[in-house]
Amino acid sequence: MRTLVIETATAACSVALIEDGAVIARDHVVVGRGHAERLVPMIAGLPGHGRADKILVDCGPGSFTGVRVGLAAARGLGIGWGVPVHGYSSLASIAAAALAEQPGDAIVAVLDGGHGEVFQQGFDGALIADGPAISRKPDDAVAALQGRRVVGQGLARLRTIDPALPACDRLPDAADAILLSAEQRGLPPAPLYGRAPDAVPSVRA
Repeated sequence: MRTLVIETATAACSVALIEDGAVIARDHVVVGRGHAERLVPMIAGLPGHGRADKILVDCGPGSFTGVRVGLAAARGLGIGWGVPVHGYSSLASIAAAALAEQPGDAIVAVLDGGHGEVFQQGFDGALIADGPAISRKPDDAVAALQGRRVVGQGLARLRTIDPALPACDRLPDAADAILLSAEQRGLPPAPLYGRAPDAVPSVRA
């Protein structure tokens, strides 16, 4: 069973092939923007042009555009190949990678959420979330850390409030999806925005 993993939810753009519990190929670059132009050639550069028995895609939270690019590609390939598509969370991914490198009791993952805020979610040492992902202003996010270890690209914003916070500005990597549980790799392939939409459709009486 081969799985193609697509990661475009943040400034990183990465892909990976997982087979028999191991990463057999990967590509990872930090692009900032331009995921749509980079993604398809990266997939094509994988063994077998990335063809897989199922597809796993980062659903966010993260960049609105990046999340949509990844989901569109995953859904399109899933239809073309006739294979199932599932999702996972960017915050769970970076927490899993950090815990794999340095196991601990609890960790908080943070990613830049735009509008001057960060997306934040806590996990215990077994990677069980302590609640949903929340978009917070930096001062509120720092207060919510409660002394716990923290990791993620959103730390750059939090250090404007607390310069003593560590420089662990990790971005999601497609290859790290292998560290997630089966349940965490089985989310619906739909956006996880982390906050309410900025624009709300008007309702006519």
